[in-house]
Amino acid sequence: MWKQLSWIQTKETNPYRNLALEEQLLLQCEPEECILYLWQNRNTVVIGRNQNCWRECNVSNLEADGGFLARRLSGGGAVYHDLGNLNFTFLARKKNYDVDRQLAVILRAMELLGLKAEKTGRNDVTIDGRKFSGNAFYQTGDHCYHHGTLLVNTDGEKMARYLNVSSSKLKSKGVASVRSRVVNLAELLPAGQETEEMIADICECLHRSFAEVYGMKVEEWNPARLDPAAFAAGEARFASREWKYDTSFPFEHGLEERFSWGEIQIQMAVQEGRVMQAKVYSDAMDPEWASVLEQALTGTRYERQALMLAVEALPESVRNDICQLLEAQI
Repeated sequence: MWKQLSWIQTKETNPYRNLALEEQLLLQCEPEECILYLWQNRNTVVIGRNQNCWRECNVSNLEADGGFLARRLSGGGAVYHDLGNLNFTFLARKKNYDVDRQLAVILRAMELLGLKAEKTGRNDVTIDGRKFSGNAFYQTGDHCYHHGTLLVNTDGEKMARYLNVSSSKLKSKGVASVRSRVVNLAELLPAGQETEEMIADICECLHRSFAEVYGMKVEEWNPARLDPAAFAAGEARFASREWKYDTSFPFEHGLEERFSWGEIQIQMAVQEGRVMQAKVYSDAMDPEWASVLEQALTGTRYERQALMLAVEALPESVRNDICQLLEAQI
């Protein structure tokens, strides 16, 4: 099944360049290849594909401190990255894409460090009930990736300063604050190491566990495979104000609710009783259905039954909940 395991670790800390490289790795991944990409961003809030940046992040604080706002391709919620955080991405074609196996690499690496970790909830990896890794997922055609964070020695003060975590999300998890439910691996590993040393050890364990779990030798990814023009175009897109801030929508009518699969906000610009434009924000893990809902609502009469009928285009996993939201709030 597998012909090649590829490994790439970059020293780049600009989030737009790192996201552009991730996208190029995704598109260039061979049919029988699995790539593990390790990367770090400096002082960055990364939001999910369908999130409202102004709601999820204190943009003023972040920009005043010289930080970066970035929007990724995948769904899920907002996260804070600094140089005490290590990011990983597994990239594979659909037929070989296996999230459980990919997470086994993370769990085995933690075991090599002497830590017992487990997958919990929809996308978290925890130790003793405290989260140190969140994961998100993306697919285009048969190209897939699964990426996540590893909190090694992340600045919790800055995390709290920049992230606006909704009260409904915290309530659903039964905790009082964003900081109470996360843990840095530095708190669990033997004392005395600098952050860079800990991250180097974790990278070494990930390299070893990647080979163990897949039962193959790991080869370094060849940088000659990178298309410079496509990479530059991707970096420009990820860095653009249009992609990051999505400021074009005129808010008029809004609906909001949290369900088991995530939070959703629907904004509609209505004129003469018809939805002229719709925008959907969500931290749901599947990033694709939000655009389907936007298209379905646009042009629809602003009436409960008409809107509920438009929702029939959605996947069953979210359709019934959104119908209930429309029925309750329209």
